[in-house]
Amino acid sequence: MSFLNLEGKRYLVMGVANRKSVAWAIAKTLEAEGAEVIFSVRSEARLESLQKLLGDRKAYICDVENSEAIQSLAKSVAKDYGAIDGLVHSIAFANYSKGMRPFHETDKADFLQATAISAFSLVEVANAFKEHFTEYASVVSIGISSTDVTAENYGYMAPIKAALESSSYNLAKSFSADAKVRFNTVNAGPLKTSASAGIPGYLESYLYAEKLTFRKANVQTQEVANTAIFLLSEVSSGINGQGIVVNAGMDRNYFDSEVVRLAMRPEK
Repeated sequence: MSFLNLEGKRYLVMGVANRKSVAWAIAKTLEAEGAEVIFSVRSEARLESLQKLLGDRKAYICDVENSEAIQSLAKSVAKDYGAIDGLVHSIAFANYSKGMRPFHETDKADFLQATAISAFSLVEVANAFKEHFTEYASVVSIGISSTDVTAENYGYMAPIKAALESSSYNLAKSFSADAKVRFNTVNAGPLKTSASAGIPGYLESYLYAEKLTFRKANVQTQEVANTAIFLLSEVSSGINGQGIVVNAGMDRNYFDSEVVRLAMRPEK
């Protein structure tokens, strides 16, 4: 028996986009530890794009913007597999088609859509699966490490990710009335993923963040996945309603001497 004791456990991973995604790193690590992984992706087109990557693994289609689709997913998973030992919510969407604009110019429709997909979907998914979790199941969501920091090139997603984290903590409280299911978030620093590559100006922020880490190297996707694996396992049974920051110390090093020196260089 391994320390994590994941052999024979069954998990649903929602949000795999490609082999660079956090969700895929989590899924592969779960499998390496002997767990069974079930997948949920947002569309038929996404499933087709993942066909080679997923191979013969079971994958359902669920557009979380559709409440009925979430209910259908829970019923299908329960019918095909029975109870699950945990769930990974690694889903986010923002409409940047109009370019990056000041926060006060955010379109209401865009904000509400991103909130429904990126944050409230966790509430709906948890509710749909409530009767289909094993007694000590664990739900892990992927957030960001800087929801309280304004970032011009992240647009309106920071407050939405904050809503995701708060929803997770409130679900932990809500479920505690009659269940032992745990809810936690992994709050990741900047990552090299395909999703982040679509954010305007992301590269500059990524390189800046790297200089703020203690080790002068940004956190890796696998490091985020490893933390999620820990939270999914019963080894982390004492952790509930929490957010674990995984960003190589980025938020503790604002006054790094190198960064200060570069920022204070005289303008040419």
